[in-house]
Amino acid sequence: MDRREIAALLAYIGRLDPRSIRTDEGEARDQLAQWHELLGDVPMATPHGWDARVAARQHYRAAPYQIQPADVVRPWESYRRNRLALHCDPTPSADPDDQAAWTAELVGTRHAVATGIAQPAQARAISQEGINPRLQARLDQIGSCIPPAARAALAPFRPARAAREAAVAQGLPDALSVRCEWCLAPVGEPCRRRRIGPNDGVRAITPRATPHPGRYDLAAAQQAQHTEQAQQPALT
Repeated sequence: MDRREIAALLAYIGRLDPRSIRTDEGEARDQLAQWHELLGDVPMATPHGWDARVAARQHYRAAPYQIQPADVVRPWESYRRNRLALHCDPTPSADPDDQAAWTAELVGTRHAVATGIAQPAQARAISQEGINPRLQARLDQIGSCIPPAARAALAPFRPARAAREAAVAQGLPDALSVRCEWCLAPVGEPCRRRRIGPNDGVRAITPRATPHPGRYDLAAAQQAQHTEQAQQPALT
């Protein structure tokens, strides 16, 4: 609030409680300076539910004591906390590689919500909102949520997935789309290598970088079956 808004608030409070009225010009000036110092960052009203006059009225409805600046600041801080508690940060539309722009957009959105300028954003799973158009355009451009350069840099650290992606890109059957009959690895999981101890017990199980050959055969047979089923309606 600026000094004019503080003066309007004090005039409203004076109508509610004549004890707060200062008739001396010097005392009125000091009171205005004190309230402006303590409430300078508190707005008079916001588009979404906050009004300092309502806070003052609620104070006199609940307590007979003369109002102090803290009696307006406390409801304002509670208002800010409640709005941020209801807010779920939406995905910024800025380029994720631009850390400064990404952070600035997050901070700006939270500040707008906390100060009552914007409504809290609900979680996407609850509101069923679609993806941001700018993010969708960028996803369509690069073809994946992981850029090609990042995918290539991660390939040495996840060889099984890299081999799977390379096979699918070449049109070969996806071995991980079927269950391995040799090591019993489920669909989507890499094949496993078992280390047997001297007493024929399994000592350790480690993932393989490449699937077992039999799994390739099962995936190829499944792919051929799907292709045949897709062609049957056309032949009919």
